[in-house]
Amino acid sequence: MASPVQFLSQVRSEAAKIVWPTRREVTTTTIMVFVMATVFSLFFFTVDLLIRGGLSAVLRAIGS
Repeated sequence: MASPVQFLSQVRSEAAKIVWPTRREVTTTTIMVFVMATVFSLFFFTVDLLIRGGLSAVLRAIGS
C-alpha cells in the first residue's frame, strides 16, 4: 500500500504521460464523426424505406 504522498507522486507522473490531441486532430475527428453519422443515417433511412415499401406490398397482397 502506497502512502498518500507516494500515491500523489505516482498520479502526477502518470498525468505527465498524457498526450493531448492537437486542434487539427480534434477538428479532423469531429468532421469524420459528422460525416460517418450522415452516412449511417442515410443508410438506415434507405433500409427503412425499403422495408416499409416491402411490408406495405406484402400487406396489400394479403389484404386483397
